[in-house]
Amino acid sequence: MRKATSVRQVAAEAGVDPALVRRFFGGKEQLFSAVVTEAFQPERAVVMLLDGPRGKLGERLAAYVLQLLGEVERPGPLLGLMRSAATSEHAAALIRSFLADDMLGKVTQKLGVDHPELRAALAAGQLVGLAITRYAVRVEALVAAEPGELTDWVSPVLQRYLTGRAPTQARTPTSSR
Repeated sequence: MRKATSVRQVAAEAGVDPALVRRFFGGKEQLFSAVVTEAFQPERAVVMLLDGPRGKLGERLAAYVLQLLGEVERPGPLLGLMRSAATSEHAAALIRSFLADDMLGKVTQKLGVDHPELRAALAAGQLVGLAITRYAVRVEALVAAEPGELTDWVSPVLQRYLTGRAPTQARTPTSSR
C-alpha cells in the first residue's frame, strides 16, 4: 500500500465513486485489509496446508507461497504486500497477521508442536526472505530457478522449522578470548 495512493485513485481505477468505496470499506487501510484477506484467504490456506502427509507440509507451504508470489516478471499480490510492509506499519501488521498468525501460527498450533509461535515466525522469515531476494532484489540464481526447483530447495528448511526437533535448550557458554 503506497502512501501516495488515494481512495479517489482506487475508485477511479475501479470505475466507481469514491463515496462508494468509503461506504463499504471506510478508509484506504480498511480497503487494503479487505483486499489482502480476500486474496490470501488464510482459513483456506490452513486447511490446504494441513491436508496431506505431515512430512510434506514444507513442500505444500513452499509451493503455495510461490504460487501466491506468481511469476518473477508478473508477481502476484503477496509481493506488493511485502514491499509495502517496509514502509507502512499497517501493511507490516497485515503480513505479520497473515503469515505468522492467521496462516502459519494456526498451522503450528494445530500440529501440536513445541514453540509454535517461534516455528511460525521462522518459516515466515524464510518465505519473506525468499520473496524479497527473488522478486524485489532479483538475485539472478533465484530469478532463473523454476518454482518447482525452489520448492525442492526450500521445503526441507520449512519442514524443519514446522515439524523438526527443536534445538536443545542447554547451551554451553562460549569462552571469551
